[in-house]
Amino acid sequence: MKNSKKFINYLVNALLGFGCIFIYFFISDLEIYFLSLFGIDYTELSTSFKIIYLIIWEIVTICLIALLLNKKLSKDFENMKKNHKQYFKKYFKFWLIAVAIMMISNLFINFFLDNGISSNEETLREMFKISPIYIFFSSVIYAPFVEELVFRQSIKNIIPNKIIFIIVSGLIFGGLHIVSGYSGLTDLLYLIPYCAPGFAFAYILADSDNIFISIALHFMHNGILIALQFILLIFS
Repeated sequence: MKNSKKFINYLVNALLGFGCIFIYFFISDLEIYFLSLFGIDYTELSTSFKIIYLIIWEIVTICLIALLLNKKLSKDFENMKKNHKQYFKKYFKFWLIAVAIMMISNLFINFFLDNGISSNEETLREMFKISPIYIFFSSVIYAPFVEELVFRQSIKNIIPNKIIFIIVSGLIFGGLHIVSGYSGLTDLLYLIPYCAPGFAFAYILADSDNIFISIALHFMHNGILIALQFILLIFS
């Protein structure tokens, strides 16, 4: 009876995890199709309208995923309010280690191998020049929340083993950051800096079982990076 109840609980959580992953990967395919239902050609829209539309679509994505994981989010949020100081003190160092690995590996790739910046970073910089407001919303608000729920909480729901979860979560998180702009084998080197925070955030969730810790650190991480991009944009 006890094992049966445990299995049912796992099955429900796994289905919720698969549901979140499905929304994340397939809802983007509906963006253009949705406009076509009203006879609107996305390519002919003004840049301002495209930005507004993309932000609205990302808000819809956040709401749908949050709705599926509502119980978990409510529970973790209450726990975070009570214990945020202890959590920050305990897990902040893991983020620092991930940042150190990112910096050292990027320096090695960029200077010793003369490989330039990753395709993902180059795309981000170009988009930043076009619309810093959209990049801020997408990177600092949308990405930390949705990516932690999809690449961390959802995968944890599906893979209960902590070690396997951390490995799978980190590799998928890092891999998806380079696959969209993949241009050759040298891009695989960027798995190191991109997987580093993925492994760190996965470990933090596996150890704490509170998704808001990794969300908060991810928010801070992306916020610092985008702030640096603002500084470069202003002084370049």
